[in-house]
Amino acid sequence: MTLDSPSAHAATVAALYRYPVKGFTPQRIERAELEEGGWFPGDRLYAVEAGPSGFDPDAPAHISKMRFAVLARMPQVAAINTYYDVETGRIVARRDGLPNFAAMLEEAAGREAFAQWLEQALKDVPHLPLKVLRAPPSHRFMDSRSGFVSIINLASLRELESRIGRGLHPLRFRANLYVEGWAPWAELEMEGARLAVGGAVLEGIKRIDRCVATHVDPYTAERDADVIGALRANYGHIDCGLYARIVQGGAVADGDTVQAAA
Repeated sequence: MTLDSPSAHAATVAALYRYPVKGFTPQRIERAELEEGGWFPGDRLYAVEAGPSGFDPDAPAHISKMRFAVLARMPQVAAINTYYDVETGRIVARRDGLPNFAAMLEEAAGREAFAQWLEQALKDVPHLPLKVLRAPPSHRFMDSRSGFVSIINLASLRELESRIGRGLHPLRFRANLYVEGWAPWAELEMEGARLAVGGAVLEGIKRIDRCVATHVDPYTAERDADVIGALRANYGHIDCGLYARIVQGGAVADGDTVQAAA
């Protein structure tokens, strides 16, 4: 990518999100302090294992999302509302028909209690026993080994919507950074490109190939759109978004400029 290419034109951060519990409720934030070589802060700190996953906290390794309670496997997870306070380690969860739940998720007893509450919240969904896992400092429960920071180009979503004749809520794509101002699909040409985002610098790693989690409405918990089929039919691939690594740490906030880095 060169400075005079369309994909290098300055854009802005439209929104920042983190997902403290893999597969569960997005949390919008106004500002994040990115660390070189790290993950998006507060992201995928926990995962809810659905049956033995083989995860070893002493030797953490990437494991398929389908071993966990996630939208791709259980759309009903979207009907559970969670909020995790990264400063205190406390989680609050709500589900229609159940008493609200609160516990310290950093504590083993809190994780066990949350798993028991989730068993009730998902009792009508066939699943193996649930267990809440905490990521060790050297690991996060990402969908991809390259999933340090995920980026969605909002213009790409609008272009896809125009092709299929219906809206798609951006949170179907569960990104950390939502960017406004790029040309549609410009992000797919940014593998290897360096982007100055606020005070940080990111480097594109790979396109994000989408899964059936994008078929689930994040508010109704219904599978109501064939996003993968629409991508394949209209563009010949199932990619939407960009994974990036943090090559220079710094603060990123709503409204910050996104542009090609020197």
